Amino acid sequence: MKKFLMLSLAMFTHTCFANGETFYQVSFDNAVHHEAQISATFTEVENQVLEVQMSRASPGRYAMHEFIKNVYNVSAVNSVGQPINIKRVNPYQWNIEGHDGEVTLTYTLFGDRADGTYSQIDRTHAHLNMPATFVWATGHEDRAIDLEFTPFNPRWKVATQLPKGKGSYAFTAPNLAYFLDSPVELSDHQVRSWQVESNGESQTIHLAVHHNGTDEDLDKFANMAKAVVAEQIKVFGELPTFDYGEYTFIACYLPHAKGDGMEHRNSTILTNATSLDEAEFSQLGTLSHEFFHAWNVERIRPAELEPFNFIGANMTSNLWLAEGFTTYYDKLLIKRANEWDEEKFLTHLSSIVNQAYYQRGRLYLSPEGASQMATFVDAGVSVDRTNYSNNYFSYYTYGRAMGLALDLMIRTSFPGKSLDDYMKQLWNDFGKTETPYTRDDARLTLGKVTGDQQFADTFFAEHIYGRTKVDFSALLSTAGLTIEQKDDESAFLGKVNFNFVGKDAMVSNTMLVNSPLYQAGVEYGDQIVKLGRRTIRSQKLWHKALAQFKPGDTTTIEYIQRGETVKKSITFIADPAVKVSVQDDDITDQQAEFKAAWLGEDKKDEQVEEAGI
Repeated sequence: MKKFLMLSLAMFTHTCFANGETFYQVSFDNAVHHEAQISATFTEVENQVLEVQMSRASPGRYAMHEFIKNVYNVSAVNSVGQPINIKRVNPYQWNIEGHDGEVTLTYTLFGDRADGTYSQIDRTHAHLNMPATFVWATGHEDRAIDLEFTPFNPRWKVATQLPKGKGSYAFTAPNLAYFLDSPVELSDHQVRSWQVESNGESQTIHLAVHHNGTDEDLDKFANMAKAVVAEQIKVFGELPTFDYGEYTFIACYLPHAKGDGMEHRNSTILTNATSLDEAEFSQLGTLSHEFFHAWNVERIRPAELEPFNFIGANMTSNLWLAEGFTTYYDKLLIKRANEWDEEKFLTHLSSIVNQAYYQRGRLYLSPEGASQMATFVDAGVSVDRTNYSNNYFSYYTYGRAMGLALDLMIRTSFPGKSLDDYMKQLWNDFGKTETPYTRDDARLTLGKVTGDQQFADTFFAEHIYGRTKVDFSALLSTAGLTIEQKDDESAFLGKVNFNFVGKDAMVSNTMLVNSPLYQAGVEYGDQIVKLGRRTIRSQKLWHKALAQFKPGDTTTIEYIQRGETVKKSITFIADPAVKVSVQDDDITDQQAEFKAAWLGEDKKDEQVEEAGI
């Protein structure tokens, strides 16, 4: 104990803390075992008992994550290094009393998940999401923060939206909310930067990438990012005014990272286990999505998320707009930037239509209802099985379908206007002033843009508050596109996956409501023994059994369900999946103009015209 006190006194004798500020120090001596050593010093503590806690939620997420589970070796001292008693009053909070107006809490953090929510520490980097890394004190939320790192590797640089402090590894934050919204990547990463002019002001975009690729890979990716950023600015008419004149993409593309993206006020986290080259630069989709959030969510913000609750779940009914419309635009703007050709985008449209039509959750939930489920499904953790395949749909995927539908509806019914005008109006009315919008604001703004409140009310009543199916065939025909069934000849019983245990065909997915397999009573965990006269011992035999039949045929299926053998009649259907393609007949000039205004001109077509071919 005497040795500890001497070390503590020596450490704090030479450290001068600004009055009223919070000061964090972080080192990574044991990075190879995924540990960081962190101290948090709270000055001018006014309450007899200092409440120190760890966040349970993280900006951009809506569920709770219990970050404190990875915190241990907790101790505290006063201003002269004397130990102070700590009492853990609940799973997420310590109470500290007997202090002298200053408390330094020291702890070890374990982190080994590089994504947008958690932290990862190893010999290659320290990838830190702040709520998953730092404790904070009740009553100190509005105080300024100083942060200093001691890097594991002297080659490590720092990528973050935090303002720089005094020193290469020192940073500041104006308050806790900004601090917790500011992820940090310490690594030997590479940076590409460019200036963007908007409203007569120049701001800097940084692309900081930690990867094993080449300079040429990064240059190519940066050029793609520039093109997408330019297209996004066109939608809103201007770039947001970033707090410190800079925006940073913080990307980690390494095998030990997890695929993810997470928006923040002046930065975003991008992670992927595949390199740029191996992924054929598909990471551009996540980059596009997260940058669109710089307007939509970060500044055009649902009222229920303001202020963000760091110690509880955050629920809003507007994620169909906040996340769904962002998901619609992320690939659309890649197409407009000519980083995708028309054929690739039509394949993407096919997935949107298929998910909108055949997600079973549409039978039970509206887009608002799906948004309210985010606290359970947005990386929320539970161990029991759910029926989400049938009773839930993603507000990302279905929301993008509603974005597609509304965009085409506006373009068709109100020539010269589009969903771009709706997003721009939301920006002008709510984003620029950072006035959180309500459920009714979203509806009334649509009426304001179209000049037809009845249209807006009907769209929301049927497709946002309700569950009315969109007629995409009619909407897409305006652009000279058709929807066709991909395969109307092969026999189909519904999506089924098998886990073959020896030669037993064990069903490993939930059966979708109204599919032939569902109607026959087949469930997750059942063993399918026979289809017709064929015994099922492999995936190949399953496909051979299906090939004996055509849509409309009826046979028997035999399966074992929780020890009981069941034999049922089953009727085959055709796979309902559809594809979007250009109509067989030449599209009219009007359809071509509509499609070009919506998707932009196809680069290949322009090159052909320029070559005179």
